[in-house]
Order: sequence, then structure tokens, then C-alpha cells
Amino acid sequence: RRLKYLKSYEGNFASTQAGTPYYTSPEIWNGQLYDAKCDIWSLGCLLYEITSLRPPFMANDFPSLNKRINQGYFDPIPVIYSKRLSDTIRNCLKVQMRERPSAV
Repeated sequence: RRLKYLKSYEGNFASTQAGTPYYTSPEIWNGQLYDAKCDIWSLGCLLYEITSLRPPFMANDFPSLNKRINQGYFDPIPVIYSKRLSDTIRNCLKVQMRERPSAV
């Protein structure tokens, strides 16, 4: 089964509804415009899963997953990793897009 999606642009912002739900940023879940900082969110999710062997936000259904992501709470990564890595992940997973770091 093919995943269909629509991507549209408004200025520097894009809008779409596709991708891995566990790595999807709050702004996409909420149908808001987004920019490259949604990729920073996904990077945070990936780094978290590499260190913790599970996604930072998990749920049994989409509404529950949406709620968890929008609350922005996740368990800390294992203590064997540095505080610097933990802080990096935490900064990538800021619910407010404007609070996330930029790759530029």
C-alpha cells in the first residue's frame, strides 16, 4: 500500500501529512506550517532512540501519541551517556519550534 501525501509551500514554510508518526514534530501533528526545525525534532527522536533503544514518545493510538508529543515529556536517556548529549536531545525535542536549535 502506497502512502499518499500532499506537500504545499507558503513562503519558507511547508505543510504535509506523511512520515514516521513517532518522529513527527508537534507542528506537523497540529497542522501548522513548519520549516527545517521539524528535521531537528526528528534528529532528536533518532538520537534518543539510538541511546535508549526506543522512541521518546510512544502510545497505542494516534490521539494518545499526539498528546504525548505535544506535552513534550520523555524519560531521560540512560546515565551512561554524557550530560551534553542529553542536553542536545532535550533541546532538539522542544515542543515550541522557535526554541529548537537551527542547523544553519
